[in-house]
Amino acid sequence: MRPDRWWRGRSSTTDFGRAAERQVARWLADEGLVVVEHNHRNAGGEIDLVARDGETLVFVEVKARSRLDYGGALAAIDRDKRRRLVRAARVYVSSRGWKGPCRFDVVALQRIDGEWRYQRYPSAFEAE
Repeated sequence: MRPDRWWRGRSSTTDFGRAAERQVARWLADEGLVVVEHNHRNAGGEIDLVARDGETLVFVEVKARSRLDYGGALAAIDRDKRRRLVRAARVYVSSRGWKGPCRFDVVALQRIDGEWRYQRYPSAFEAE
């Protein structure tokens, strides 16, 4: 599905966000990552996408913005959001006994000049 059509007809911000996550999951697969989970929830919080990049487990936060009024998608990943993501990732890793490397990526899906564009930030932040 073309990025400029995936969002049409979405009735709420939740629908918009879920559609964006599905779109980004397809895009990441095209980029060579293997998405293993969507919208994982645990006692620590929620992780939008969990993927494998070779031997690395990747926790992906998806931010989609149709407007840049509030600084764009990346501006939404503040310190509190990072803490929640790290907490959820720690619970995920612990529950699965994962011993390999991990990282946190952010994928921004933003409408710029009338077109939807992907911007991936690998290793966007470290666990605190």
